[in-house]
Amino acid sequence: MCEPDTRPDDTHEIYVYDPGSLSGAQCMGDACVVCHTKWPRPRQILGELPDGSRVFGCDECAGIIGVESVIRAGERLFAVR
Repeated sequence: MCEPDTRPDDTHEIYVYDPGSLSGAQCMGDACVVCHTKWPRPRQILGELPDGSRVFGCDECAGIIGVESVIRAGERLFAVR
């Protein structure tokens, strides 16, 4: 018989990124940690560095890796490369 899932529903997996594989802009939160986009400045928290500082990503990359983003109803989404 399988045991029921006893984990709380509000747990979120935290991704820890290796700062050695990121650029300075990515480590500082000035560029998306996935696609390197600098503008508009990434605002979605995608994870953290080993020292606990946060790393950010653009809305498109956040959606790809499964981080929920808050999008207002009727808001248009654009992806620019």
